[in-house]
Amino acid sequence: MNEKAEYVHSVFESIANDYDKMNHVISFGSHIAWRNYTMKQMNIQSGHTALDVACGTADWTIALAKAVGKEGSVVGLDFSQNMLDVGAYKVANAGVGNNVKLVNADAMNLPYEDDTFDFVTIGFALRNVPDVQQVLNEMARVVKPGGKVVSLEVSKPPFIPYRKLFYLYFYKILPLIAKLTVNKYEEYAWLPQSLTNFPDSRELASMFQKAGLDPVQVKLFMGGVSALHIGTKP
Repeated sequence: MNEKAEYVHSVFESIANDYDKMNHVISFGSHIAWRNYTMKQMNIQSGHTALDVACGTADWTIALAKAVGKEGSVVGLDFSQNMLDVGAYKVANAGVGNNVKLVNADAMNLPYEDDTFDFVTIGFALRNVPDVQQVLNEMARVVKPGGKVVSLEVSKPPFIPYRKLFYLYFYKILPLIAKLTVNKYEEYAWLPQSLTNFPDSRELASMFQKAGLDPVQVKLFMGGVSALHIGTKP
């Protein structure tokens, strides 16, 4: 692992038990609505296969498993075993354990053959990887022709005054909330920094195309604090 990967790994290992609680706090619960909207756009059918990259505590993995049904299968992949341990508990409680497999592996080097999955997703994790283009290339590689690569991620509002207001919340207020809520300041002070060098929604769409995905649909939520990208593999 390079230096960034090692640090990100240590952060997520340490916040695994508080991750779900903080997701609700950070987005004021909106991330659930964003994911529900995304699932409708994906139009998943019974029997489909999906890979949820950097699955964290497996919320999206579970939603995917319910959508593909007993005939389908879903892999949740993450490099943090602590996150996967929390996820495994949730998968078991959700009653989808029979068609979900949780795998400890690296998003930069997915351990699957080309053209394996109908859908490959990544939720609120792409900005944390060492090389965004490499991960998109890998996701595009393992999705089937006609399949979709889907990213739901924090983004940069296009309207500059609103962007500055959002940055004030994300950079300054959020770490304080994290300290009060789960007593973790440093970890949540770092997470907003991951947005600094992350591409905006237009740049990310171009990176999807560079990975060989076309067309690429983009949807902004709440004025651009979050963005959905769906790329189809020709």
